[in-house]
Amino acid sequence: MHACHTSDRDAISTTTQNAPVEQEEPQEEETNYLNHETSIWSWLSTKDHKRIGVLYCVSLATVFLAAGVLALLMRAELSGPDQTLMSNDTYNQVFTMHGILMVFLFLVPSIPAILGNFVLPLQIGAKDVAFPRLNLASWYVYLAGAALTITALLTGGVDTGWTFYTPYSSSTGGGVLWMTAAIFVAGFANIFTGMNFIVTIHKMRAPGMTWNRLPLFVWGLYATSIVQVLATPVIGITMVLLILEQTLQIGIFDPALGGDPVLFQHFFWFYSHPAVYIMILPAFGILSELIATFSRSRIFGYRAIALSSVAIAMLGFLVWGHHMFVSGQSAISSIVFSLITYLIGIPSGIKVFNWVATLYKGSIWLQTPMLYALGFLFMFTIGGFTGIMVGVLSVDVHLHDTYYVVGHFHYVMMGGSVVALLGAMHYWWPKITGRMYNETLAKIAAALVFIGFNLTVFPQLVLGSRGMPRRYANYADRFAGLHQLSTYGSQILGVGLFLILGYALWSLAYGEKAPANPWGATTLEWTNTTAVPIHHNFERTPLVTRGPYDFHLADEVFGGGDGEALSDDVPQIPEPAPSAPSETDTADPASA
Repeated sequence: MHACHTSDRDAISTTTQNAPVEQEEPQEEETNYLNHETSIWSWLSTKDHKRIGVLYCVSLATVFLAAGVLALLMRAELSGPDQTLMSNDTYNQVFTMHGILMVFLFLVPSIPAILGNFVLPLQIGAKDVAFPRLNLASWYVYLAGAALTITALLTGGVDTGWTFYTPYSSSTGGGVLWMTAAIFVAGFANIFTGMNFIVTIHKMRAPGMTWNRLPLFVWGLYATSIVQVLATPVIGITMVLLILEQTLQIGIFDPALGGDPVLFQHFFWFYSHPAVYIMILPAFGILSELIATFSRSRIFGYRAIALSSVAIAMLGFLVWGHHMFVSGQSAISSIVFSLITYLIGIPSGIKVFNWVATLYKGSIWLQTPMLYALGFLFMFTIGGFTGIMVGVLSVDVHLHDTYYVVGHFHYVMMGGSVVALLGAMHYWWPKITGRMYNETLAKIAAALVFIGFNLTVFPQLVLGSRGMPRRYANYADRFAGLHQLSTYGSQILGVGLFLILGYALWSLAYGEKAPANPWGATTLEWTNTTAVPIHHNFERTPLVTRGPYDFHLADEVFGGGDGEALSDDVPQIPEPAPSAPSETDTADPASA
């Protein structure tokens, strides 16, 4: 036995020595939009919509960080009834800058500029936007507006509030001139983006991508783009008139020069209320994508959701007067504006009803994007109901310019737009970066954001109902408890947002490589592209023959990562993430 064993061992040894040695060839990294060119100049001169979306993401994240730090400073000052951290004048400048950065330089451009740029051409089967050079120009124009904002800070700052109400803004220092110029310039970036998206959606859809097959995120961007193109010139003209009044002493808004300060309010809110829908309509589109994908259900009432976005965009131009119920406008005007305010709640309610109906009997998958979607439903609904409250004439007289308005606005903008943006960034993060984030940390952060936000803003609704005016650095002792609760909430919210920043940066370097379709989604950016899209998005132009939320047909119709439709005899399913539900989990409960 020993001899035999030795002989066998020798034979094995000889065979191994005579066998050719296979050398492993180094695997070449797949070429995609991130690595097909790597120089800094290739990024700064890029005309690739995906890279421009990433450039916007970095820029807007910087603005959001600055505005968030200012918010934390405000809440720290308001933790006590007397001066705690800063003087009254400094507080005025801090809340003004927080509002300007958040509204004009973050919320208005955020979702269209980041996710619209990245996702829109992918979702409609296009290789880029209609005007790539104009797209890049919009980013540089945005940077010019941000540079003018910094100049305003260096020339004395602005303490007028983000609304620039006259006659105070007509007679204050040079910082206002620079800030109004910044808003004028940054507005062109929004107009360029809106024009680009409208033409892209009309002219560059893939074969078979009819209007009834557009993803609802595209419908939201389309409605948003209409508002951007029609409304933004109004704020631009208003800012120019304010500059002319200051520099040339022309009487437009200043009563000392024969002007009318209420005219400024009409001009400002004629833009700024549609601007609210610029901020929220893309978020509605995001919610439709997230809820359909993570409930594994065809969206309920597709056409109603799509057309309600357009209805909101149109009606949004007719309600600016509800900001001016106490400005002295006629009683008839106030009644009409109040009625239209109730009317615009109907299409918003249609969306919420249809989202809930989509969830009904769906196979809910509680991944991080879905947590943000459910949080949106809760917080935006509060924002909507409180908006109806201040649309009531008799109620608004008492709540106007109180913290109730602050609470309502933040429930819609932060609880709506920002929460939807966070959910969308988690949803499309694998497609943008090719990496997966830490799901456990992401869920913890989502919980912190939800708890922290509600703890911050809900006490403000109570404060306003009890008579606490907004924009005051000091206040009566009876309001101290609720203000302190709000400050604690802001700190929890800050921890959650910084946690998101931390694991997002970590995932770029150490995150697990993402599969092409980790969510088992059904729109073209998931079913017909590689894990990280190539420079021109698709190897072949997709042929669309089904709707965007037909989960049972998606992969066999739209095909795999090469952009070619699969044949009927080669059924394949999207590659799931490690924690994706099994096929039995995602089956229709009714069929079970």
